[in-house]
This record gives sequence, C-alpha cells and structure tokens, in this order.
Amino acid sequence: MDFNPIDLILHLDTYLAMLVSNYGVWIYAILFLVIFCETGLVVTPFLPGDSLLFIAGAICATGGMDPWLLGGLL
Repeated sequence: MDFNPIDLILHLDTYLAMLVSNYGVWIYAILFLVIFCETGLVVTPFLPGDSLLFIAGAICATGGMDPWLLGGLL
C-alpha cells in the first residue's frame, strides 16, 4: 500500500491511534510540535492542530494516552 498524505489528513483518527500504539511517548512530542508550529509560527497555519486536539482527546478517553501528560504539554 502506498503512503498518501491526503489519506493521512482525512483519516487522522485511524492513523493517530495506530501511531500511538506503535510509537508511544514520541506522539506527545509530535503533537506538541504541530500545535506549537500552528500557533507560534506565521507560515504554518495550515496544520491540522484543532483536529489533532479532538482526536487526541478521544484517544485519551479510550485509555490510549495519558490525559494529564497531554494536557500539560499542549
């Protein structure tokens, strides 16, 4: 199966849950960087930060991520 970045953006819920199970703690750093770049840098407002926040919250609700660590980082 070929990697399609559009498919990644359209199905963030599926891919983020898979990435959390595979990479664990590194996902927190990636989420922090995406949110920081979206809000702090002028040239990156196109990043899907709001969608990532909702999906990360849903994954926290299912027990896949630590909500206290996620809240502290974001």
